Amino acid sequence: MSAPENDIAVPTRQGEELDLRKLNDYLKVNSPELGTIICVTQFPGGYSNLTYCISTKDSEYVLRRPPFGANIKSAHDMGREFKVLAALSTSYRKIPKPIIYCESSEVIGSPFYIMERIKGVILRASTAPKLELAPSLFKTLSENLIDNLVTLHALDIHTTGLDQLGKPDGYVQRQVEGWTNRYYAAETDKLETMDAVAQWLKTHQPKAQSPAFLHNDYKYDNVVLNLDNLTEILGVLDWEMATVGDPLMDLGGTLAYWSEANDDAILKAFNFTWLPGNLTRKEVIERYAEKSQRDTSAILFYYVFGLFKNSVIAQQIYTRWKHGHTKDPRFGGLLSVIKSMGAKAAGALNSGTI
Repeated sequence: MSAPENDIAVPTRQGEELDLRKLNDYLKVNSPELGTIICVTQFPGGYSNLTYCISTKDSEYVLRRPPFGANIKSAHDMGREFKVLAALSTSYRKIPKPIIYCESSEVIGSPFYIMERIKGVILRASTAPKLELAPSLFKTLSENLIDNLVTLHALDIHTTGLDQLGKPDGYVQRQVEGWTNRYYAAETDKLETMDAVAQWLKTHQPKAQSPAFLHNDYKYDNVVLNLDNLTEILGVLDWEMATVGDPLMDLGGTLAYWSEANDDAILKAFNFTWLPGNLTRKEVIERYAEKSQRDTSAILFYYVFGLFKNSVIAQQIYTRWKHGHTKDPRFGGLLSVIKSMGAKAAGALNSGTI
């Protein structure tokens, strides 16, 4: 049995290094209060934007930049992610403080932003099973995770100014069309299940819910937990896809990552919700409905869309790897993930259950 520990940065992957001299020159002029960066390491988790730990003599900060070789501007917009954190900072406390945004690509080769580091534990699928944590802990933690999602969806998007981050009217239709287009733009292998799911989503869109602020990638490995109390959420990370729209799209995305004990081993590798004590997908839906008082009767659509969207994200990353834009060895095996997610979505449609 291992003991949990704070999330640890490791040496930067080859080809993803930062130009420390240029970075310090920029910060000396634009954010001198940070001090001189003396060390740069990298957080190894995640499949999208790159996250670095930049250390000064006295403090540590986090720097975020788009992945090398990515050309999907809307999905890797550092300025927008910085704007989300700034807008949230007055109404939601479980976020890192945004410090500075650099629009220029002249400093490190792309736009980037820097924020404070929230130190704590990030439980991941690769580490959580080894900790042998009690089912009672997972029950409380999974309940807190869903309750925190309800809290996010309850934020007043108008008084906070969060309504300026998106266009809720027609959100579901735009999402279906947009992610379908992204899939076929990145397609490398013909998959009949993905074709069938894309067509079903196009023709089975439910009536939209009242708009809310959405995280859009809400799952265990995007929350920071208190080392001394693993049921306490200290911070929520990775706001790159946050927007305003139908909140059940957010819930569906969470459910798409929410694996259970009988699920495909490939899907279980991306989360640890299958460990004893965690809520089941059915219980997640019931708790969310109870706490939010929202109608979840059409949740099948949102769940299937979540699986489809995750498949598309995996497809985009796999395409970058196949074209040689990234050397991260994890990405070479994503085709099997795309197939499994597509099959899971098709199976849910056939059975009518999640």
